[in-house]
Amino acid sequence: MTDTSIPHAEQSPETESGPIVAKGADGPDETEVEAGPREKKAPAESELFRQSEIAADYVEGLLDILDYDGDIDELVSGGRPVVEVVGGRLQNLVGQRGATLEALQELTRLAVFRQTGTPSRLLLDVGGYRANRRKELAAVAKNAVEKVKEYGEPIRLEPMSAFERKCVHDVVNAAAGVESESEGVEPNRRIVVRPAD
Repeated sequence: MTDTSIPHAEQSPETESGPIVAKGADGPDETEVEAGPREKKAPAESELFRQSEIAADYVEGLLDILDYDGDIDELVSGGRPVVEVVGGRLQNLVGQRGATLEALQELTRLAVFRQTGTPSRLLLDVGGYRANRRKELAAVAKNAVEKVKEYGEPIRLEPMSAFERKCVHDVVNAAAGVESESEGVEPNRRIVVRPAD
């Protein structure tokens, strides 16, 4: 039997490169912790691009199997490999609230891991879903910040994926006078926005 698990130590689905302080930390699935002695050197851009090429080949194979047409772009952005799929008839690859896209991203990361032996922070996007969702979540986060500042009471947001929580944490952490943290366990992990101490 083949072990298809991916080590979680380097599996930070939605964090940007570099250490992030514990404010807004979201537990082990996002590895938002202070830098410590176990900090590893970031992969070179050529290695990141190689990961995006491996991922693009894998996604292209999936599209062929499903008989879907799509243009695939591989790139490196924000210190991580990125694969973007654009085309018509791709909504089924996104699924309800991006659930299918999250699953495809994990499968694609596994394909990269199997070829490189290194866990990947690959970001997969289909039809611009992540960019659009990021804008929606920024509006949700700004609204929560305004309400917390106005009423001084914590606000619990709906359960979100790791990608979605990261988007919200980024907006909240950029605002003065408020802070955010995640609570609960998947798939019901959610963000609480509260006044800063």
